Amino acid sequence: MPGKNLTRDEAAARASILTVESYAVGLDLTTGPEHFRTVTTVRFGCSEPGADTFIDLIAASVESVTLNGAQLDPSEVFADSRIALPGLQADNELVVDATGSYTNTGEGLHRFVDPVDNEVYLYTQFEVPDSRRMYAVFEQPDLKASFAFTVTAPAHWKVVSNSPTPEPEAAGVAEGVERATWTFAPTQRISSYITALIAGPYDEVRDQVTTRAGVVPLGIFCRRSLTEHLDADNIFECTKQGFAFFEKEFDQPYPFEKYDQIFTPEYNMGAMENAGAVTFTEVYVFRSKVSEAKVERRALTILHELAHMWFGNLVTMRWWDDLWLNESFAEWASTTCQAEATEWTSAWTTFGTSEKAWAYDQDQLSSTHPIAADMRHLEDVEVNFDGITYAKGASVLKQLVAYVGREPFVAALREYFAKHAWGNTTLADLLSELEKASGRELTQWSTLWLETAGVNTLRPVFEVDADGRYTSFAVEQSAAASHPTLRPHRLGIGRYAVRAGESGDVLERVGYDEVDIDGARTDIDALVGQQQPDLLLVNDDDLAYAKIRLDERSLATALSLPRGFADSLPRSLVLGATWDMTRDAEMPARDFVRFVLETLPGETDSTLLRVLVGQVVTATRLYTAPEHRAETAARLSSSLAALAETAAPGSDAQFQLVEAWANTTRDASDEPRLRALLSGESAFEGLTVDTELRWTFVKALAALGVADEAELQGELDRDPTSTGRERHAEALAARPTAEAKADAWAKAVEQNVLPNQMVEAVSAGFRRSTDLSLLEPYVEKYHAMLVDAWEARSVAIGERVVGGFYPFALASEELKQASDRWLAEHPDAAPGLVRTVAENRDTVARALLAQARDRQG
Repeated sequence: MPGKNLTRDEAAARASILTVESYAVGLDLTTGPEHFRTVTTVRFGCSEPGADTFIDLIAASVESVTLNGAQLDPSEVFADSRIALPGLQADNELVVDATGSYTNTGEGLHRFVDPVDNEVYLYTQFEVPDSRRMYAVFEQPDLKASFAFTVTAPAHWKVVSNSPTPEPEAAGVAEGVERATWTFAPTQRISSYITALIAGPYDEVRDQVTTRAGVVPLGIFCRRSLTEHLDADNIFECTKQGFAFFEKEFDQPYPFEKYDQIFTPEYNMGAMENAGAVTFTEVYVFRSKVSEAKVERRALTILHELAHMWFGNLVTMRWWDDLWLNESFAEWASTTCQAEATEWTSAWTTFGTSEKAWAYDQDQLSSTHPIAADMRHLEDVEVNFDGITYAKGASVLKQLVAYVGREPFVAALREYFAKHAWGNTTLADLLSELEKASGRELTQWSTLWLETAGVNTLRPVFEVDADGRYTSFAVEQSAAASHPTLRPHRLGIGRYAVRAGESGDVLERVGYDEVDIDGARTDIDALVGQQQPDLLLVNDDDLAYAKIRLDERSLATALSLPRGFADSLPRSLVLGATWDMTRDAEMPARDFVRFVLETLPGETDSTLLRVLVGQVVTATRLYTAPEHRAETAARLSSSLAALAETAAPGSDAQFQLVEAWANTTRDASDEPRLRALLSGESAFEGLTVDTELRWTFVKALAALGVADEAELQGELDRDPTSTGRERHAEALAARPTAEAKADAWAKAVEQNVLPNQMVEAVSAGFRRSTDLSLLEPYVEKYHAMLVDAWEARSVAIGERVVGGFYPFALASEELKQASDRWLAEHPDAAPGLVRTVAENRDTVARALLAQARDRQG
């Protein structure tokens, strides 16, 4: 039985005989808090009259199905999320009247009640296969059609969709609620996964942008209770910069009639590129101070979704095999735009520090896959929104741009958009245009980079004479045995010398060579005869996608001059190399912790600081040998506190370091200071203890076991918002008692009622524990619950439970063995479940090797 799955072969067979003209979808959102009425009228052609097919629908019930005027019995034709359609004609009209269900999982039509004013807010999230949760649809990207939505809802709501919002018409009163109906004009021909509906009493800010096609209306929407925090001017400015850049770069006018950006509650991802109606996580409405890294990230997300209006929406992948290209292109395009058209001129440094680190981690898990993954069916697609699809793909696209040249690349894009507008394509279509524009043959490049998995490691190998000059120099390339492919790389080799600076020694680049390498060993003749530098950096300027190693002298120099680089890019590359060495059990975790703590003073690159804090915490909690962990954790916490004290008042670094200290403290002696910060008796100069920072301190007190339920309830009373509820739930779960952990487990694992963001909050508190013995009983419980918990939940909630309640902090051989046993005993479990458990297990296996190295010192 297919269940909710759909195979690529089924989709191809359906597309081979169907041409879909239009959908008319009528929705009544006034029928109660659990369900809505949905009536879909589909007009479509069939090239093989008499053939059978099916349409997709996930619904609580189907009241009627009418095909070409004939009534079909729903009990006979509706099963497994499909409606069978027998005996098609050349031209067909299908009408499906059904009852849909609201969700609290961030999939389909999500319903949220704001605890501040008790107002209802709705939004849709359809990628990958969830438009079928709102209307009957041929759920595949290559069956494009026009969509016309008619929506009946409370009259005081705003209703947003892909087409401009029409004036509502009165629709009477039902159960004391005045209703109205919005009749939207048909869209252009688009895929169903980028259709959208957002409805509720959202507040709205308007602007406009002048484009090649004329003036395009701009809108920003958020919940009423968040409006005071909405910095619309900043969002509009970034959006307009993106419009100007992309229209020029792609030589195509913006393809839709308007552009709305809606910030929505309980959102599963960063954003979704619905045509003309982009939805974002409302985390991007900053109700308190956030790091500069998060502001920069929001800008990137805005530009990423805007880039999709051309690549993904105007021209769309035929099947999900090219999901990677859709997302990787948007990553490359948005980072390029951010670097060249906004204030974030160092965006590629941020990309290398954060996104590539994500890709490297993902590419070393047992679940890694080629960039161009084989998406056999929807279940494959749902588990591949990962660091390979986004970050590795974008890294490789950046290399491709360098390989074919920026001008030929842009010329190929322009031809691609012009030729395939409103159509569907495959990777071959883009590569064909690139080959024509550049004159380069790309088959081999595609094979090596897109069709194989794994990350290579590059290290310098050389000999030096008595005068300290290279007599030979080569770059050696290696690969993991499980993914042995060696690839061509274009990279820079930087040479740095120690020089006296105004406040101590610094590292100055004295030489740079850009070279091509290929195979297991590439000799670099240009370096023969050059003086060996104090520090040699392979992949300087971060052109290549590869792990790098430092030679012995270079590593010693780096460790002795943690603040030696004036520029954050080479500093981040060296730090990245030491992080890889730590993860690969080539460097003791305690050495990495010391190095990072010596590097942090004076760090002003917000993203690098954020990444380093995350890495040093992981190294302390997972990679340090258990017998050294308490001492290392105490040093980490005290060092972060000291660094926060000496950071510039009011600076981004001060803010991040204070947060990091509060999130890592394990010492009950920190209670008086935390309480003094909360009461205002003590303060960090220039730092305001706002709502979110208060919660950070309260959660720290809870984790130390010195904040009881009454105190936590008092904090919730101060902040009775949806976010406040999530923080309160996390704090309750973080308390270091068996009862608190059991309560968290019962609420999120044994029961299945919490919405997506609440599950995430509870699991974060559950994992936080200064007493690891509290998590030991959950090794067995965790593996026992997996199959039933996954089957009972949607993918979004299942991933949060299976990923969030794994007791990572134990990082023990017993935990690894338990996961190994489960994987061996459940080879046929759901792919998403197996993958999540395997990735959890991989994390522990890597930690055990790192602990063994740290034990050696």
